[in-house]
Amino acid sequence: MTGEPLPARYPTPDGPTLATSAPLRALVAALQERFGGGLQAVILYGSCLRSADLLDGLVDFYVLAENTPRAEPRPLLRLGGRILPPNVYYLETPLDGQTVRCKYAVLSLAQFERGTGPGWFQSYLWGRFAQPVKPVWCDTPATQARLRAAFMRAGETLLRRAIPALPPEGRLADLWQGALALSYATELRAERQGRAAELAGHGQAFFEALTRSLVPRLGGLLQVVERDGTLVYHSHAAPRARRVAPMLWAMRRGQGKALSVARLVKGLFTFEGGLDYLAWKLSRHSGQEVVIPDKVRRRPLIHIWGFMRHLHARGVFR
Repeated sequence: MTGEPLPARYPTPDGPTLATSAPLRALVAALQERFGGGLQAVILYGSCLRSADLLDGLVDFYVLAENTPRAEPRPLLRLGGRILPPNVYYLETPLDGQTVRCKYAVLSLAQFERGTGPGWFQSYLWGRFAQPVKPVWCDTPATQARLRAAFMRAGETLLRRAIPALPPEGRLADLWQGALALSYATELRAERQGRAAELAGHGQAFFEALTRSLVPRLGGLLQVVERDGTLVYHSHAAPRARRVAPMLWAMRRGQGKALSVARLVKGLFTFEGGLDYLAWKLSRHSGQEVVIPDKVRRRPLIHIWGFMRHLHARGVFR
């Protein structure tokens, strides 16, 4: 909601050197040229945020922009962005004799606000944006305030929906690890087991600060105390909520994996070199070589399904 006051400060991570990063400035300038006045915000997330090395692989952005013909000139894909956001694209730009590359997911600010709140059953957005992210460009201070409020709602939504499915007490780090694992399990993932633990450990200070900000909003659902130098939590989910939580998360897993496949197919038409990127990412995260067969390249809509079943059987993704 425009102008919504923030009840607590969102702990935006400060990636080293990002503020003066030439690759970041080059990519944002290219996005501004692409979207013009319809660009609302650019949000950095993923491994490049953690490492601050924007020349290593692909930079990951979420781009908030008006859903207009300039943003997507193809009417069917523009409709796809409304029905099943986001659309995902590839962009590269030269920089001092090198090339800096990104993939960016596009949706509107209104879609982003809906998807990071309790109105979405699926965790695709509120699961992602309960994690460390960094807005690197906003069109107005009002947009920046709306983003921070959306990030807070994402964290609150994830905890409200994860707590009934997790042990009622334990270390705070284990609470976030469990919550992230529940969210990760709703998508097709190529990352190795333990990814949620890795993220929770890397972002420990962030998650501790976010939890302190969220506790007053959770209305007694969660308490956090320090014990022998370690933050521990006690949750107070209702017995009925604990009974139905496993079923709800099983439904999210089924729905989420189906939507992941649908987004993958849509991405074949929006992401330049999408099949090659898919092979690279699956190979990188699974440790297995992934080669795109010629028949998949020629007729992706027909043959991608059997190819994905084959990769799943090999254990390339879960």
